[in-house]
Parts: sequence; structure tokens; C-alpha cells
Amino acid sequence: MTTAALEVERKYDVDTTVTLPDLDGLSGVAATTEPAVHQLVAHYVDTADLRLRAAGVTLRHRSGGNDAGWHLKLPLGDDREELGVPGDDPTAPVPEELQALVRALVRTRPLAPVARLTTRRTVRRLLDDAGLVLVEVVDDEVRGELLGVDQASPVVWREWEAELGTAPRSLLDEVERRLLAAGAVRSTTSSKVGRVLAGRPVEPGEPAWWSATSSRPSSAGEVVQAHLRAQVDELVDRDPQVRRDLPDAVHKARVATRRLRSALRTFRPLVDRTVTDPLRVELRWLAGVLGEARDVEVLHARLRRLLHAEPPELVMGPVAERVDTVLGRRYRDAHARAVAVLDDPRYLSLLDDLEQLVQAPPFSDAARGPAVEVLAPLVTRSWRSLDRTMRAAERADGPERDELLHEARKHAKAARYAAESVEPAFGCDATRFARAMEELQEVLGEHQDGIVLRAALRELGAASSRSGENGFTFGRLHGLEQARAETAYARWPKVRKSASRRRLRRWLREATSGR
Repeated sequence: MTTAALEVERKYDVDTTVTLPDLDGLSGVAATTEPAVHQLVAHYVDTADLRLRAAGVTLRHRSGGNDAGWHLKLPLGDDREELGVPGDDPTAPVPEELQALVRALVRTRPLAPVARLTTRRTVRRLLDDAGLVLVEVVDDEVRGELLGVDQASPVVWREWEAELGTAPRSLLDEVERRLLAAGAVRSTTSSKVGRVLAGRPVEPGEPAWWSATSSRPSSAGEVVQAHLRAQVDELVDRDPQVRRDLPDAVHKARVATRRLRSALRTFRPLVDRTVTDPLRVELRWLAGVLGEARDVEVLHARLRRLLHAEPPELVMGPVAERVDTVLGRRYRDAHARAVAVLDDPRYLSLLDDLEQLVQAPPFSDAARGPAVEVLAPLVTRSWRSLDRTMRAAERADGPERDELLHEARKHAKAARYAAESVEPAFGCDATRFARAMEELQEVLGEHQDGIVLRAALRELGAASSRSGENGFTFGRLHGLEQARAETAYARWPKVRKSASRRRLRRWLREATSGR
């Protein structure tokens, strides 16, 4: 069984002559345990090119101490989440449940031991009145060895760690002040194995002309490459979260997929389409798979909110139970299909292709041009597609109008994504335009969501009637949703007028006129 825990810790380098300070008298600390000494041996695994290390991920087997077995540490904001699987044999294959969580990084590459760390650990725990661990402070004497590298000298050092237990983070700050005052220094490495693997030979690649980094990129290619890289990183980072069904994970992965596809469409004049058009096809496939789960998730959450807002006397029959049973099952099935796809060779091949894309984008000569001059017309093109669709929707009626409004929503999203992607070159002007597109996208989304929700309510209501249940509540919610959709449509002209202001696009005109 896999266990999971949030790891909030700080590491400190310290000389061998320094003594761990007294930790009594800190806020909320009732007692400090006597030192406990453990002998730990950890074997770290990675790919030959250290892909896990590059992503800030560690995967190891550790013997000794209170948590022997396999451990996977994944970045989680400024902290890390640690997942554990019991296992006594460090030579056994990595447990499949942990391999799956690094598959987006590893793909088909084999995992093998890359380092061994032997640690003499002295542990002190700060306890509250109830005996709960507030903070654990450890004093580690470490010997690290590279594996699979000839004539590699061992690395020996000492470090302190302070790991948060049940205390607020402010206690960790107090502990840190004591440790720094005693002679410790905040460590520059995030993990022990990182210190050891820093000595492993690496063959750096020759950077391309568009790989330069700056706070305000000068070429169009630099802007586009940075945006593509950020979205690929986001997709890979969300992969293990989707597998574990963490909140909002499917949504974030789907958004990254859509942003990538939208960028490859918006910036088509800057890339070799024989390379990027097939990628757009694959990204559409992946977004569709993720969308099945996400759409049901959104529908379920919205129906629950509607039911919660209803007066109890108007919720007749087992309405909530039917909603949870039907949509809960659909989500589980859709999520299972999404997870299966994450192990599909087609998906892993797509990740390889995306990695190649961001490392060596197939740019045309136009991408060498100044970012402002080259990118502005491409963002303008996104706006014009949106404007044409909205004008067509204004002339239409009935189902045709609804379909055009749905298309307008897609174009608004594309225009928003385009503006957000060029923010490094255009700054707050692009940000303001993107916010206007997002507001337009949201009001059109309310209208479309109402259409989708009404269809679901008709289906659920019909099923409840066939089962002899009272369908009143489903009919009432259907009417309320129709009214909300009409309200959203009534808001659209005002939002459309605001989003169409010429001054919102002045930055695009000025950049284009300067060509």
C-alpha cells in the first residue's frame, strides 16, 4: 500500500566541529526527546541521463530507521510530497505504483541505481503537551558514492535537517534561527543525492540561437519557445497528479494540452508545419481523453452546488443520490480511461516529440525577427477570428446561434492564450487584453454550460421517472438553468462591447505599424 505525506523541511550545511544547539524554550514545545541514532543506507535510482534529478524528483530504497522501503519525493510548490511503499530488498524492481508516477519523465528509459548514501542519523523530536511531534531535527553524517561511474571518489559531509510535523511554519522559523546562530548555513542543494550526483559527468548540449534566456526576450522564437516549454513542463508535472486523481489535476493537464495546441496554431507562420501539425492532432486526441473526465467532473460539481442551494422542500426524491451515483460512476470510468492512456505508447511518444519540440523548435527564419513586430500580427489574427464569429452569432438565431456562440468561446480562449503567451514581450498591455478575452470566454461559457447541463438534467429526470421517482426537482433545475443561460446571453453584448474596445488592441496596432 502506498502512503503519502507532505514533506516540509529545511536543510543546513554544518561543520563537523559544530554542536547542535539547545532547542528548549521554543513556542509550544513541551519536551524534547533524547537523541535516537539510526544507521541508514539509501540506494537512489534514475535514468542514465538523470531525468528525475533534473525534474527535482528523487526515487530511492532505504534500509534502517523507522520508514524503510521505497520512497518517491515529488515537488509540490516550495515543498515536496513523499510517497512510500514497503519493501525490504533494494535490488528488487521499483514498485509499479511508483514507476507509474514517474513515467511521464522516464517514459521507456530504464531505471537503475545511480548513487548510494550511508548516513549516521541522530534524531531529536520537539513535542507538544499531547506528545505529538511538532518538528523533527536530525543531525546527519553522510557518505555518498556514485554508482556505475569508474574511479568516482566518495563525498562526505554533515548536514542538519528540520522537518515540520504538526506545528505551524512559524516554529520552523524559530528552529532555523537557533540552528543558524549555532553556525549552520542554509544548504544550496535541495537533496542529499543531488550533492552526490553533481559530480556525475554530464555532456551539455550546444545551445541553439533561440535558447538564450532573458527577462524580456528579444526574438519571436525566444518568446514562443519559452511558452511551449512552460506548457510541456506543466503537462508532465500534472501527469502523476492525474494518476492519483488529485483535485484539479485533470483540469490543469487538459489546459496545458489545449494551450500547446493553441500555440502551435497561432504561431504556425514561425514553425515547420510538417512537424507541428501532426503534434496538434495528437494534442487534440489527448485533450479529448482528458476532457471526458473533466466535463463529467464539472457537471457533477455544478449539479451538487445547484442542489445545495435549493430549499429542502423543493428537493423531492433521492435526487442527490441519483446525481452522485450516475455521474460518480461516469467520472470513475472516464478517469480510468484517462489513466490507461497515460501508459499508452502513443502518449509516451507524444511526450518525446514535445520534448524534442521545446529543445529544438523547428523555427522558420521569421522567428529570428523582433518579438514585438513578429508576434503582434499573429495575436491580431486570433482576435479577428473571434470578431468574425461573434458578428456571425449576432445575425443568427436558435441552434445556429448557440453553435456560433460556442465557437466564439473557443476563439476567445485562443485569443486569450495568444495574449498570455506574448506577455514577456508586451507586458501589461497583453495582460489587460488577455483578461478581457477571459471575461468574454466566461460569459460565453456560462451560456454553453447551461446548454450542456440542461441536456444532462433531461437525461437524469427521464431516468428517475422510469424508476418511479419524483422528477419535479430535475425539471425545476432545468428551468433555472435555462434562465441562467438566457441571463448570460443578455450579458454578452455588454461584455462583447467592452472586449472590442479599440484601446485594448492599441499595442497590437502600434507594433504592427512599426514593421
